[in-house]
Amino acid sequence: MARADRNAAVAEIVESFNDAAGAVLTEYRGLTVKELQDLRRSLGENASYAVVKNTLAKIAANQVGISGFDDLLTGPTAIAFISGDVVEAAKGLRDFAKAHPALVIKGGVLDGNILDAKEIAKLADLESREVLLGKLAGAMLASLSQAVYLLNAPLAQAARLAGALQAKAEEDPSILAGGAGTPAAAEEAPVAEAAAEETPAEEASQDAPAAEATEVAADEAETTDA
Repeated sequence: MARADRNAAVAEIVESFNDAAGAVLTEYRGLTVKELQDLRRSLGENASYAVVKNTLAKIAANQVGISGFDDLLTGPTAIAFISGDVVEAAKGLRDFAKAHPALVIKGGVLDGNILDAKEIAKLADLESREVLLGKLAGAMLASLSQAVYLLNAPLAQAARLAGALQAKAEEDPSILAGGAGTPAAAEEAPVAEAAAEETPAEEASQDAPAAEATEVAADEAETTDA
């Protein structure tokens, strides 16, 4: 390979690393051209799948600051550069590998961290971004519905009370006219009359000892004169 072509190939791999959210290294030996095309289609917009030379991939990885790739860059290598949902792309690669055992997932890189094949498999077992967003939206909607219910509950209670008051008023119109307070006033009147009647009796009982004392004094005076 000419030096210019080599530099251009390295620059292309560097650009793919920089634009990707993550990358998965695979061995494709044994896959047919058609199967490779099917794999690219199955990944869709989530990832691009490119066959690379190991030496050029090592140079590109070093240029973007990825270390620890050397052990993975053995044998025929193709890299899935993931630009979309990392979990969804990992699921696509895992499912394709199950159907086509010739595809071997060797490892990858995510946020600058090197992942082995087992860690890629764990990543594929996670829920996709769309599923998580759906659950989050459902939780937010449930919380919003609960908040609306709590806000409307006092209004509903007030409406029920108003309805009950209106029904009561239809039976007894005096409720809305202040009639509800009339019986209380009527009850107070007899109490006042009773208090008025009791007052003279109490005063008479208090005056009785004074009258008796006056009579005793008069009797003593007559006896002394006699």
